[in-house]
Amino acid sequence: MDGDARLTQKSWTRDEVEALLALPFADLIFRAAKIHRQNFNPNEVQASRLLSIKTGGCPEDCGYCSQSAHFKTGLKASKLMEKEAVIAEAKRAKAEGASRFCMGAAWRSPKDKDMEALCDMVAEVKSLGLETCMTLGMLSEEQASRLSEAGLDYYNHNIDTSPEYYEQVITTRTFKDRIDTLETVRRSGMKVCCGGIVGMGEKIEDRAGFLLALANMTPPPESVPINALMPIKGTPLSDSQPVSGLEFARLIAVARILMPKSFVRLSAGRENMSEETQALCFLAGANSIFVGDELLTTNNPGQDKDAKLFEDLGVKLI
Repeated sequence: MDGDARLTQKSWTRDEVEALLALPFADLIFRAAKIHRQNFNPNEVQASRLLSIKTGGCPEDCGYCSQSAHFKTGLKASKLMEKEAVIAEAKRAKAEGASRFCMGAAWRSPKDKDMEALCDMVAEVKSLGLETCMTLGMLSEEQASRLSEAGLDYYNHNIDTSPEYYEQVITTRTFKDRIDTLETVRRSGMKVCCGGIVGMGEKIEDRAGFLLALANMTPPPESVPINALMPIKGTPLSDSQPVSGLEFARLIAVARILMPKSFVRLSAGRENMSEETQALCFLAGANSIFVGDELLTTNNPGQDKDAKLFEDLGVKLI
């Protein structure tokens, strides 16, 4: 975002965000859909594929995560995948219609000894004609610069929830740690992918605070994944009350209004959503999804289900 755009970016208030969340549903969806059409083709949805390149054994205690070493979820930890295996998965993702390939590692932060392999993965995936994204935990300035120079388009680092509710979910790193990493990513020249999870026991005020924190970043994230919690046995949040389809669509609509030029992604949780709920979310301004059968360690609708859904909706994956 250039200097003039930064000066004209709207700074939202909590009262404004809470007022949007309280609008009558039809009014909210109409407003969001109008803004969406002003900035995107409403009949196109960007398709990403997410691969876990290093699974389990993470030292963080994120209360929703099966990969945390703090919880007994039955997930076996693995080492960093070989580059050749990652590239094979990227080729398959492209052949099946994905335009962005996202690679995730269950680390607090990457070790310097792994950076060469990670940068090689980025460069080779990029050479396939795919957009590239990674999520590796916290980054140093040098690590971010190396990834950027290798051709990494997006770096994902979610804030997860509101600043006020954050310590109820994670205690091994702070909300500020998250923001510091995002600022490091920005300085490197990479685009930011940043969102969070709803359905973790938070209140409506926390959902407002979560969306407010994203929207008031300068600039807002270019990609905003909104996840519905996938409860995993053995994690502290496994018994959380799920968010209803209408509540989730309302959050998508508010995200679209607050961040009109961002890709808003339906991420984890689509496996448990009806076609009608997903359709409402696309109407409300969602325009990105993860395709494939799996998201890191949780299920995702497969290619056949998605193909039928988008055929019924008249939507094209890009």
